[in-house]
Amino acid sequence: MNSISHSLRYLPHDLNTKFYAVKLYRLTHSVNHVCRRYHISKSSLMRWNKKFDGSKESLIDKSHRPNTPHPNAHTEQELKWIKDYTRRNPHISLCELYGKLRTEKGYSRHACSLFRVMRKMGFYVNQEKHKKYTPKHYNTPKQLGIKWQLDVKYVPTKCYSGIDNQKFYQYTIIDEASRERFIYPYKEQSSYSTIDFVKRAITYFGYKPQIIQTDNGSEFTYIVKTDRIHPFDILCNSLNIQHKLIKPRTPRHNGKVERSHRNDQQRFYQFLKFYSYEDLLKQMKAYLKRSNNIPMQVLGWISPLEKRHLLEANASTAE
Repeated sequence: MNSISHSLRYLPHDLNTKFYAVKLYRLTHSVNHVCRRYHISKSSLMRWNKKFDGSKESLIDKSHRPNTPHPNAHTEQELKWIKDYTRRNPHISLCELYGKLRTEKGYSRHACSLFRVMRKMGFYVNQEKHKKYTPKHYNTPKQLGIKWQLDVKYVPTKCYSGIDNQKFYQYTIIDEASRERFIYPYKEQSSYSTIDFVKRAITYFGYKPQIIQTDNGSEFTYIVKTDRIHPFDILCNSLNIQHKLIKPRTPRHNGKVERSHRNDQQRFYQFLKFYSYEDLLKQMKAYLKRSNNIPMQVLGWISPLEKRHLLEANASTAE
């Protein structure tokens, strides 16, 4: 595909990317859609699809080592020469070793071949430590209403003490500038719940954002390629809000709301017991007030509500 850059095409892909790309391809049979979604090439997708038998293990890369040695590979005699010289003079340079082999033993191979075989034998190993991957700098907005992060958390079943097997979902939205959140429980995870929640969030915050960032869940966007417009996108278009999708299966791109969900698990759900939806709604409303008043290190040890008041004061001063 022309839309995929040369550098992306040859990057190694993890097992999850292969697995979900092949599953989506077999579901939709749309090569272009899958390649754009997962940033892969058509040849890679076709190769994975041929290997796939329904399990992730079938997509694990096999060894590329040949079963038989190459006809032009170093002979046992040549390898013995190399080992003997290096054992007698451990600090010999590659150039000096190559010269001795060529003049004293009639070694006729290229110097690069000698270097490659010595590297396989454990010599000339690169001792340079590679730098660890560091995420790119994220430009967090400095003003209210620039970007919201939206996500859904499943309410743990063990917290529910009711008699029926009902499921509940916590919708969460966070303003990136102030870290102030709004949460609300729903009985279903759907586009209808998403639309209702965003309307409630706008009422709660008192303003609407320029951007709402979400993952690729079906409650936010269509999973398969289609010409239809998702109901959530219709709402965003009517409110003049940009709906931004993160890269599939990279929750760190929505890190602020994901981190807040981990805090919810530690501070709220670990001790929560509720017997009905109304009870959950009441307890979640009290927890929301509590969580927005907890100081945060990233905010300089002030709470999200204090940060909001500070940003509002700075905005009014600037005007």
